[in-house]
Amino acid sequence: MQLPEDFIRETRLLMGEDRFNRFLGAFDEEAPVSIRINPRYSRSEECGVWSEKCSEAESAPESNLTPHSSLLTPQIKVPWCPEGFYLSGRPQFTFDPLFHAGCYYVQEAASMFVTHILRAVANSSLFTLHSSLNVLDLCAAPGGKSTAMRTVLPEGSILVSNEPNPTRAQILLENITKWGWPDCIVTNNYPRDFRKAKAKFDLILCDVPCSGEGMFRKDPQAISEWSLQSVEKCWRLQREIVADAWECLNPGGLLIYSTCTFNIKEDEENVRWILDTYDAEPLTIPTDPSWNITGSLLPGFDAPVYRFIPGITRSEGLFVCVLRKFGGTEVRRYGGARYDYRQMKGLSILVPPLHHTPVPPTIDLPYSDALKYLRGEALVLPPGTPQGIVTVTYKGVPLGPVKNIGSRANNLYPKPWRIKTTHLPSEPVVIICKP
Repeated sequence: MQLPEDFIRETRLLMGEDRFNRFLGAFDEEAPVSIRINPRYSRSEECGVWSEKCSEAESAPESNLTPHSSLLTPQIKVPWCPEGFYLSGRPQFTFDPLFHAGCYYVQEAASMFVTHILRAVANSSLFTLHSSLNVLDLCAAPGGKSTAMRTVLPEGSILVSNEPNPTRAQILLENITKWGWPDCIVTNNYPRDFRKAKAKFDLILCDVPCSGEGMFRKDPQAISEWSLQSVEKCWRLQREIVADAWECLNPGGLLIYSTCTFNIKEDEENVRWILDTYDAEPLTIPTDPSWNITGSLLPGFDAPVYRFIPGITRSEGLFVCVLRKFGGTEVRRYGGARYDYRQMKGLSILVPPLHHTPVPPTIDLPYSDALKYLRGEALVLPPGTPQGIVTVTYKGVPLGPVKNIGSRANNLYPKPWRIKTTHLPSEPVVIICKP
């Protein structure tokens, strides 16, 4: 894999020879594959199948779903995320019905660090786990960090997941819907639209568009699109996004700034700009030395920042900093008034399709029929199945609705979500299973 010469020169100077050589060595290795299990689902001991326990979703610290042993490098968890697991290879997730049902999310391990941030902040008494928060993920597609945050947010919180690009916003809507947690709203707006609407939040994640250096190992296209000019364009855009977000942040609120790139213009220099421009305080997030997270690489700048570098951390590239907004002489405590963003004027709200709301009766499908359902095919349900709307499940987990008319059941699975391939496996693809 040929990296751009400008990138090699700049990054070697930034990281130093030893760290840079370790980073280069990662390109000779397979990128790690990791999943994050949805605590919304847990195992029924009585019947030995998967069942949904919505009432326990808010308080469950981690799921008792366990990845299949044959896909693990033996039982290695992502250390900064209790729900995260490394797999020993990349299976065909498309052919696992539980993936489509939202039982787990395929996510790069470093991106799961957002769950550690929220848990660490909660434990630092900045807010209590009983406070409800108004939260905005400003650049959220495809939804990995949004689903991760919703898993650990306090009960009663509202999460607004936004994506400016209409096509990517539909992918975000699908993933948020399948994740299945309450009080999630998907929007399709530019950051400035939230400022114009005078929307206010206690927590804003700015996972800003960037030059994508941290994606080089697993996305060759990111290499071909990189240039020094793109870095210049990105850091300017990132500041525009932060400026809009800062206006929407409540006094005492938190801004999580993150990129998937390495250079200091988009990382440390932007954080320094935030500190120089706004009344902000960077927060220290406790980490374990064994995680091998790298701090600031900007000489003379020692604010707490967290950089994940392939070859040093078991992940792809990520940069994160957490900043708190002051207001006047007081720091506002978390847990503001709860309100419905659907009533706000000037914002584009995307409505999810009919899915993930189990309607009795339910019929559990074998593996082959579950794949047929996910392809959008009509099904023939067992004799005696009531006519009308029926929820089909796989291993007890809802996949979606059908309309049973007796001779067949018409498929109501949303068309954009359907499996396109015609070559289906005969044996089940098992990613997660009983302990």
